Amino acid sequence: MNRIAEAIERFIDWSGRTVSWLTLFMVLITFAVVVLRYLFDSGWIAVQESIGFMHAAVFLTGAAYTLQQEGHVRVDIFYSHFSEHTRAWVDLCGALFMLMPFMFFIVWVSWEYVIESWIVLEGSREAGGLPGVYLLKSLILVMATLLMLQACAQILRALNKILGDH
Repeated sequence: MNRIAEAIERFIDWSGRTVSWLTLFMVLITFAVVVLRYLFDSGWIAVQESIGFMHAAVFLTGAAYTLQQEGHVRVDIFYSHFSEHTRAWVDLCGALFMLMPFMFFIVWVSWEYVIESWIVLEGSREAGGLPGVYLLKSLILVMATLLMLQACAQILRALNKILGDH
């Protein structure tokens, strides 16, 4: 079980670290947009939209990495006082009964939305905007899939702790 959890977590770690580079590009492009606008009175819609696309990509694909690094909000006032065994049970129940069902729900409700966008190869509504809105919408499914993978790793780790304590 540990080997599977480790493989999943290596992939999640890689995806989170890779997408984090977009934050640097967002800063650089935002700086360029400001310089172009205020010094040269120029700008392009596609460049401005690219910042929003990158921002969405960072948050959607980085959510599983944040979960892995325990960066999401939880009620630590109780959790921090639990034993390792009890924490494992909390993690197991949270992943099984909250995270997984919610991610399945997100896939279920967004599937048609994403497919319809792919069918028409949806692009920006702005003249001169980016053509790949369907790719951006696909990140909803990527986010849910990555979070489900991370939930599987947490479930395996929690089971290992629970069963290892006997």
